[in-house]
Amino acid sequence: MDLSNLWAGFGTALTPSHLLFAAIGVVLGTAIGVLPGIGPAMAVALLLPVTYGLDPTAAFIMFAGIYYGGMFGGSTTSILLNTPGESAAVVTAIEGNPMARKGRGPQALAAAAIGHFVGGIIGTIALVLLAPLIADLAVDIGAPDYFAIMVLAFIAVTSVLGKSRVRGYASLLIGLTIGLVGLDEMTGQSRLTFGSLHLADGVDVVIVAVGLFAVGESLWVAAHLRQSQAKAIPVGRPWLSRGDLRRTWKPWLRGPVIGFPFGAIPAGGAEIPTFLSYVTEKRLSRRKDEFGSGAIEGVAGPESTASASAAGTLVSMLTLGLPTTAVAAVMLAAFQQYGIQPGPLLFQRESALVWALIASLFVGLVLLLLINLPMAPVWARLLRIPRPYLYAGILFFASVGAYAVSGSVIDLILLYVIGVIGFVMRRFGLPVLPAIIGVILGPAAEQQMRRALQISDGELSGLFDSPLAIAVYVLVAVLLAWPLVRKLVRRRESVEV
Repeated sequence: MDLSNLWAGFGTALTPSHLLFAAIGVVLGTAIGVLPGIGPAMAVALLLPVTYGLDPTAAFIMFAGIYYGGMFGGSTTSILLNTPGESAAVVTAIEGNPMARKGRGPQALAAAAIGHFVGGIIGTIALVLLAPLIADLAVDIGAPDYFAIMVLAFIAVTSVLGKSRVRGYASLLIGLTIGLVGLDEMTGQSRLTFGSLHLADGVDVVIVAVGLFAVGESLWVAAHLRQSQAKAIPVGRPWLSRGDLRRTWKPWLRGPVIGFPFGAIPAGGAEIPTFLSYVTEKRLSRRKDEFGSGAIEGVAGPESTASASAAGTLVSMLTLGLPTTAVAAVMLAAFQQYGIQPGPLLFQRESALVWALIASLFVGLVLLLLINLPMAPVWARLLRIPRPYLYAGILFFASVGAYAVSGSVIDLILLYVIGVIGFVMRRFGLPVLPAIIGVILGPAAEQQMRRALQISDGELSGLFDSPLAIAVYVLVAVLLAWPLVRKLVRRRESVEV
């Protein structure tokens, strides 16, 4: 690793204007992430159009702040409302909300904020060490290898993390279908354009992300507004006693060990590592009786794990162009919006931008701690905004953002058509992430597959003619077979009993 690149990145990130953008990103990300039902992915998607007027470096520095601010905001709703802003914050609610109901909400928020800081710092250091190494190795990866890795990403986000594999694949199919819209890059043939010239360039990924997340969620909430709304718990100044610090410092340090590896490999988001962190802290704790009723270790460990996992996902996103979480998918859309394609050559072609982004992750984490700890009572007040006004505002900003993409009314129509699809997906329990991954990775996977087949003169063996591709397909087979094997083992155990 060349430290001079990182110092140059800090030189870019620490200019007054870029520090201001990072601070604005943290505040906006947290403010939107704190609102009920809005996770960091939706926060980033909603704020994506805000960065259009900025140069790429300033935009991605602002995204670094939005990224971590949105994550902390999701944890805040999890603790104070028992409403996780994202799946990675579900585990935090198990102990965080009971702590808040006992009057220890400030301590839970402090444990979460410092956990995010510690996990993020350690995870970003690991990113600095590993990303350039992986990028150097990935330069030699061929079309069959890339296609195999993309298939692994599809399988991981659809079958491993979802409650229903069928629903996961259905969501992926929706995304792949949307990704087909436009002109075929190799033949120039129009696909699913229905004679519209506007669709010849395909559906903009920003419109898909904002439509599925923001509009779909708003319509879903509107359909359930008659249900009772949870009341937020008042918050004082977050602080931790010496006893709390003694109980939290080890979980903070253990979190990255669990979270970063899960984030770095294309195997989905932070749901599995946060759960593993919670189980680990419960086993190692001397106060097992407190778990389930407000154990601070159950907040500190998973939050540190989630933040380190978020840093880990940037490894595969920056070096391989593979987004394995919703936030990474939206950030990849942002890269593409600026005409930048993440992948093995990114560190060579856009070295200054990448290292400024990595340096800004460190800056964003420090600002996250400095801004959010004192402002926790302010964020708690945002939870009292009536949901009709809240989601009406979200629809307004989503519409403005979609119109800003190309200034076309057709983009607005597409936004709401995709929003209705997002609503129907939620109605039938289809996860949104596989659809986003399908839209972004689908065209690239098709291109790599066709290249591999062209090289092999149409022979299917061309898709697995390298050791790496074979190894990845073996891993895919294990992922597909594992649930079936687990069912057979359980069935056999029940028969023996």
